[in-house]
Amino acid sequence: MICRKPRLPVILVVALLWTAIGHAQTSISAAEAKDHVGEKATVCGDVVSTHYAARSRGNPTFIDLDKPYPNQIFSIVIWGSDRPKFGDPEEKYRSKHVCVTGAISLYRGVPEVIPHDPSQIAVQ
Repeated sequence: MICRKPRLPVILVVALLWTAIGHAQTSISAAEAKDHVGEKATVCGDVVSTHYAARSRGNPTFIDLDKPYPNQIFSIVIWGSDRPKFGDPEEKYRSKHVCVTGAISLYRGVPEVIPHDPSQIAVQ
C-alpha cells in the first residue's frame, strides 16, 4: 500500500478556511466595547445623542450609542477632515441603530471608534 502525502493546494485551502472561520467577525454591543479596547471590532447600538463640535479643535462629530452624553458608554468620533465624506452625520445617524467597524480605543475612559470612511458605519 502506497501512502500519498496531501497536495500542497489542499493543505493551503484547509489552512485558509481554518483562518477565516477562526477570525469570523461578530458584532458586540456598545456596553461590551470596553472589554475590546485595542481590537478591531464591529460595535452596534442605538444612536441616542449626537453633537458636531464645529468650534473645537479638529471639528469632531460625536455620535453616542445607547447612553447619551455626558454618561456615554461608547462614541463614534468623526473628525472634521473626514466629515465631508459623511455629509451631516449628526443628522444622518440620529435615532438610528448603527454598527461601526474599526479599532476600539479609549478616550477619558470611554471606548470609541474613529471611522475614516462611511463604509465603516452601517445603519441597521
